[in-house]
Amino acid sequence: MTAADPDKTPPDSPEFSRHPDLEWRETVRGSRPGDRFVRVARHRDFKRLRPGLLVPRPGVGEPRSGLGKILTSVRRAVIGSPLTTAQELEERTGKIKGLAIFATDNISSSAYATEEMMRMLALAGVAALSLTLPLTLAVISVLAVVIISDLVVIRTYPSGGGSYAVASDNLGMLAGLTAAAALLTDYVLTVAVSISAAVAAITSAFPLLHDQRVEIALVVIAFMTILNLRGIRESGSVFAAPIYLYLATILGLLAYGSFLALTGGLPKYQAPAENLAGWGTEPLALLLVLRAFASGSVALTGVEAVSNGVPAFKPPEVRNAQITLITMGVLFATIFLGISFISSQAGMVPDPTESETVLSQVARLLVGAGWYYYLVQFATALLLAFAANTAFNGFPRLAGILAGDRFLPRTFQFRGERLAFTTGIISLSLVSGLLIILFKGSVTSLIPLYTIGVFIAFTMSQAGLVRRWWRLRESEKGWRWRIIINGLGVSVTSVVTVIVAVSKFFLGAWMVLVLMPVLILMMWQIRRHYQQLESITRPETPLAPDKIHPRVVVPIANLGIPARQAVAFAAAISSDADVVGVHVTDDAVTAEGLREQWEAAYPRIPLVIIESPYRSLSGPFLSYLDALMETHPDDTMVVVLPELVPSHWWENLLHNQTALRLKTALLYHPGVIVASVPYHLAQQAEMEASS
Repeated sequence: MTAADPDKTPPDSPEFSRHPDLEWRETVRGSRPGDRFVRVARHRDFKRLRPGLLVPRPGVGEPRSGLGKILTSVRRAVIGSPLTTAQELEERTGKIKGLAIFATDNISSSAYATEEMMRMLALAGVAALSLTLPLTLAVISVLAVVIISDLVVIRTYPSGGGSYAVASDNLGMLAGLTAAAALLTDYVLTVAVSISAAVAAITSAFPLLHDQRVEIALVVIAFMTILNLRGIRESGSVFAAPIYLYLATILGLLAYGSFLALTGGLPKYQAPAENLAGWGTEPLALLLVLRAFASGSVALTGVEAVSNGVPAFKPPEVRNAQITLITMGVLFATIFLGISFISSQAGMVPDPTESETVLSQVARLLVGAGWYYYLVQFATALLLAFAANTAFNGFPRLAGILAGDRFLPRTFQFRGERLAFTTGIISLSLVSGLLIILFKGSVTSLIPLYTIGVFIAFTMSQAGLVRRWWRLRESEKGWRWRIIINGLGVSVTSVVTVIVAVSKFFLGAWMVLVLMPVLILMMWQIRRHYQQLESITRPETPLAPDKIHPRVVVPIANLGIPARQAVAFAAAISSDADVVGVHVTDDAVTAEGLREQWEAAYPRIPLVIIESPYRSLSGPFLSYLDALMETHPDDTMVVVLPELVPSHWWENLLHNQTALRLKTALLYHPGVIVASVPYHLAQQAEMEASS
């Protein structure tokens, strides 16, 4: 068995054309006179795995035009060479890279969670900042409950989906969609907040860049998009360095600062006058404390990403995901507590203008404005920017699962050349970029929209697990302690959800609470559309071949080669009596000349000329088609369009694209089949050149 040589055995030979596997027999002469033998040959572009199953060989289908080759080269340079589906396991990640991919959002929030709490407390005056440390411990307690509960989610639902899968399976479709809408919203805000916070870290060190923070943020989003389109393994390799650089620098800084604070050697902090003047505008009421707690609870975002992305881990997936989740929680709690402890001990006051972050003030206090300070700021900015990668992995995966359940367009299931969920990645980047533009890259303005979604998802997930253990109580060992863990989880997260919703409602949380029902309704309607599509039983055209009687209409402008090709094809699929040419014109004299040519070329095929006094083409033609369908209700209407395909893209501007306009209009005409007969100018030019 050999690969066929198309020059030796033409593809239009009878043996070739009759075999759908692109296989034929050819006679080969032997080395001695009269020796001949028959061998099976196959087309060189395809590999035959078994009868009826072909695989294209590498490189098949690549563009052949100059522009196409250039665009392909650029795409390869930007996102890399294509990966086969069989390479998916190689694209999975281990624990070290998994921490970089799925934990950056949660760990990076330690850079601004303390500051956001302090900003709320400072509204009641500098003295209220003494509550920073107690609120930090409260947030860490909630985090511990959520992580313990999520460990159960990972073990119980190893196929991913997180809160959406748990809620859908145990509480029903509406609960699942609520969790999904909450998570999708939270992922979008994760990108907007993380990148805005990263830019804030940069502008804290370089204040001259403050006015360009939106433009810088958009550039970072574009970079993140390209990096994620290259695939999870490659993006994980890039993101591993920033998170470990941040961990090394910030843990070193906090260890040094904690040592100084505990030994009484902490440098004296002097708050800038403008910082002191910007606070103390509200009384220290319970609602304000709850708002501060809600702002600090932003630290819990990103926890969900690990349970959503369990299938992205290498085997054993569950164990690797659980270890990553625990490691993430411990690292975050250590950094969050350390920043809150040092800032409280020093008596720091947040900058009301957001020109300098609290973490920047901590670093300046401990190490001055030397190289280590800039290293901390650089590592923080890098991690905060790359923290958005958690959402770039979580959002597309969740969207793909929703698309598989028919709640989102099927295109979200599509995995691009690098096995990445292309549509989800691009959609996330566009929406988050729009948010940054609308809120001018302000972390404080975006934070009120944040957190509410993730706590709604947590609550739905924990409630779903409580329902699951109760349902399986007779068959599941250890259901009692599991229901206690998840019961505690749903109690804590539901309380926090209410606190966040109430305390931040007028600060912007209302937008998320309004958006979520809209998303739920949208997903519900998408599901209804797909269900309607699956329930179709009545065809527009007959299903039995012997019931189809094609009546073919060929719209023509002249009798050039493209038009004659179309007429020949029409005559081949139907009898001459059932084919009609249609010419729409506003020039009766020219039209009669065309009729004479037509009758000479096609004496048995009628030509209908339609005068268009208002010089319209589509309207008169479509009206004639409708009338023809009314007078021949039992026929299947087929429109054969002659279509000119120029050699170069710019040549399209030289033509009026009549065929394209008619195709678009006919798409919405029920019961009409449209066939396009193209004429490629490039191929004609090649044939003329070769001759």
